[in-house]
Amino acid sequence: MVALPDRILMSAEEYLVWESTQEERYEYWDGEVVMMSGATRNHNRVSGNFFKLLDDALANRTCEVYIVDVKVQVEPGQKYFYPDVVVTCDERDTDPQLVQFPCLIIEVLSPSTEAADRGKKFAKYRQSPTLQEYVLVQVAQPVVEVFRRNEQGKWVLSEYNLDERLRLESVDVEIAIADLYRQVQFETEATEN
Repeated sequence: MVALPDRILMSAEEYLVWESTQEERYEYWDGEVVMMSGATRNHNRVSGNFFKLLDDALANRTCEVYIVDVKVQVEPGQKYFYPDVVVTCDERDTDPQLVQFPCLIIEVLSPSTEAADRGKKFAKYRQSPTLQEYVLVQVAQPVVEVFRRNEQGKWVLSEYNLDERLRLESVDVEIAIADLYRQVQFETEATEN
């Protein structure tokens, strides 16, 4: 195994060529290449459930759903991220390596990525004129947060729990929250005696 330096710096053009030959996934943040962390079984299960539900619901529409290994171009030449699930319904999205015009982005939260998913990434995703909904899914407990762009261009938060149904307005799909968490084992907190 080849050891990589702590910081990998390169141009966006170099990154796009280099990253396509790597076994691991790397995001691109303003000239710096950042390795993606691994995921837990619950993280993988929730991502897979969300992908399957959306893919089935959108099967007869022009929207395309991608999971994990398709990057989103957030800022050309500056930022390229790998969301857990991304949906595009834009006919301009023809690049075989990335999505440029997402309408829906889903991030499944983990302790190592939550701060970036809520902070720096969401700040950049909000700049996308085509993005209508940004979904954050917790795996430690059954809670889904949906940020929707309203008519005034403001982002409004709605929270959903296990017994509720989530309506994704960007793609006109309704999903039971319980279905997102199918086969997920929640950790029980240890109690003191």
